[in-house]
Amino acid sequence: MAKSTLLSALCLLLILSACATSVETVTPPEVTREASATATVTPAPVSTLGVEAESLRGVVIMAWHPWFGIEASLFETQVADFNATNEWGVTVLTAGQSNYAELFNTVTASLSAPNKPNLVIGLPEHALFWDERTGVVDIAPYLADPIWGMSADDVADFPSVFWEQDMVGERRLGMPAERTTRLIYYNVSWARELGFSSPPATADDFREQACKANESFRQNEDPKDDAFGGWLVDTDPITAMNWMLAFGGGVQEAQGYRFLRPENIAAFRFAKTIFDEGCAFQLTDTTAVDAFANRRALFVTGGLEDVATQSRAFLTLSRTDEWTLIPFPGETKTMAVYGSSYIVIPSDDASQLATWLFVRWLLEPGNQARWVSTTGMFPLRTSTLNLVADYASAHPQWVQVVKLLPSAQGTPRLSSWRLIRLVLGDGFEFMFRVDMPVGQVATILADMDRAVDDLTK
Repeated sequence: MAKSTLLSALCLLLILSACATSVETVTPPEVTREASATATVTPAPVSTLGVEAESLRGVVIMAWHPWFGIEASLFETQVADFNATNEWGVTVLTAGQSNYAELFNTVTASLSAPNKPNLVIGLPEHALFWDERTGVVDIAPYLADPIWGMSADDVADFPSVFWEQDMVGERRLGMPAERTTRLIYYNVSWARELGFSSPPATADDFREQACKANESFRQNEDPKDDAFGGWLVDTDPITAMNWMLAFGGGVQEAQGYRFLRPENIAAFRFAKTIFDEGCAFQLTDTTAVDAFANRRALFVTGGLEDVATQSRAFLTLSRTDEWTLIPFPGETKTMAVYGSSYIVIPSDDASQLATWLFVRWLLEPGNQARWVSTTGMFPLRTSTLNLVADYASAHPQWVQVVKLLPSAQGTPRLSSWRLIRLVLGDGFEFMFRVDMPVGQVATILADMDRAVDDLTK
């Protein structure tokens, strides 16, 4: 919060003029002229929002979230802390919606109803969808307000890949709440035993190491594990997108989408080729975390938030394997960053300001540190890193990913992305589920483009 400053300059000029001229016996009086002091005062900053602090007292706001488990528990704890300590007497109530799909549907149905929430923790593409219908609150004026906003240093504390995701032109439709990515988990110790001294830097390196890991299973006498060893196939939409980005492709073109492009064909062909060669495989009887800890896969794909779970899996098995996280190998070392945002739904002026103050409080470095240490996701502010030294020390793999943030990019800032991401995941999954030749990969991408056209008409 901006604080008023008083800059004063005092000028005191004392001119004494005394004349003593004798005329007969008369002595003239002493005359003193004194300049009055002047002060220059810088005006105190004034809020542009038109809401007095007194108006916030007793305001109750409703926050809807998609979380369950540890995230929901932490959020409820932070809400209780805010309710007990905030200086304005604002009270936050919460309602969980189980998942993002349920949250989206419930919020959409409530937008024209009196019982809509004040705050929603939703995806940026959800905010775009709601803004196109009834509008969401532009947070930019709150952020820039001299009384209730954030300082320039605070704003600069957010990495640009997080900061820009909620922007539409000059309008800000949300503030980052969580951000994560998907990367490749790589068993360094096992790779060394296979004869590799460094992680794969290119797609060809990845293929060579994956095939060598599979070959190690084919050499034993048990035919049941002949498929194991390479990359455990994952068809999450962000996994598919990251493969595309690694090959110099992507999903967005101008203000739309185009999947059928040479770089994307190369990415899909690569993934299907190593699958057909036995260097990538699918499993239904275990999780990626367990497969990786048990050396059934040299490479698995997972979220940043899975790092702590993976560490515990190795400890449970008393394994001492060294492992790390690497970006998808290819021509471009990047990753797609995604996650939820704090979205303010229109209401009255006092409630909107109270909601913003709650969001601002949640994003304070200390509160962010609690969130990072609990969820394992990205720190949304650079200064938070200084507060999570214990977590960083215990999870060096997490630190390596955080260092990659300057090369990261966001997902499409289009409301239709909520549907198109499903098309991407379905197309990628279909390629592995159906035994189709590699040469027909372009057909899948063309079908995906047609599905996009149907969905965005």
